[in-house]
Amino acid sequence: MKEIFVNLKRFEVPQSLGGICPVDNPKKWIEWVVDESVKYGLGKLPEIRITYLLPEALIINALDKLASYPADEVQNLQIGCQGVFREDVTPGGNFGAFTTNLPAAAARNLGCTWAIIGHSEERRDKLGIIERYDPTYNDTETARTKAMQALNSIINEEVICALRAGLNVLLCVGETAAERGDRSFAEQKPRIEAVLKSQLEMGLQGIGGKTGANKIVIGYEPVWAIGPGKTPPGKEYISFVSATIKAIVKEKFNFDPVVVYGGGLKEENAGMIAGIETIGGGLVALTRFSGDIGFDPEGLRNIIAKYAA
Repeated sequence: MKEIFVNLKRFEVPQSLGGICPVDNPKKWIEWVVDESVKYGLGKLPEIRITYLLPEALIINALDKLASYPADEVQNLQIGCQGVFREDVTPGGNFGAFTTNLPAAAARNLGCTWAIIGHSEERRDKLGIIERYDPTYNDTETARTKAMQALNSIINEEVICALRAGLNVLLCVGETAAERGDRSFAEQKPRIEAVLKSQLEMGLQGIGGKTGANKIVIGYEPVWAIGPGKTPPGKEYISFVSATIKAIVKEKFNFDPVVVYGGGLKEENAGMIAGIETIGGGLVALTRFSGDIGFDPEGLRNIIAKYAA
């Protein structure tokens, strides 16, 4: 089964408020997304599962709309949340004092089956908090290592909470431009591997046994290549990274993870990425990159068609 994840970020914010959504009502917009997904047959593609990763407020609306269709029309469409908190509701423990945060138990109760954790935007947010406390955290190797250890330990707590709640996890990892360096690819390789090894070994710590290793997908995000005007990595680069991720996880945690490309699966790169043996899917956000940029299920269908072909 190939895994296609769609991170809808905050795409429900209307254009009138500075966002990219052409519809002012977010409930109507997410219902339209589901309707169009069914219309284009995205819920019954053979061997391809599509998971929409949604802001909390849209989850119930999306699930209600999915439930209005026959099961065979939506059998491969799933709904996930955009992260969970590092602590959770527990019997006899914290019964729900999590103002502003989404505990994994709440996400599962809403009907989510997946959570995306460690996305580059989440990592940037947490590092921003560290920087507010210590603006010099990135000035020395020792300070930077300590900050990254703190960040990865929080990511790990989120992963554990999600798995214990019965959620599948899309764990994102990836290197920044500073971490990979600006020398030749051969010289970058050990630096890239070191970053990925640190993120994976700390992020997946404690998941052994029956905690849910088969419910973890690794999303590779080349942070240095994400954004307007950036040049995405080529086949050799993605092949090396995905094979490295698989090797690290198999050696340390004794399972072979599905690795998806999280640097933006598009029509332009879908065919190339599908041809990489160690890649098992991708992460989509925008589907339109010119004019009125945005997301639409028709564009998603076109991307998947390129990937499947």
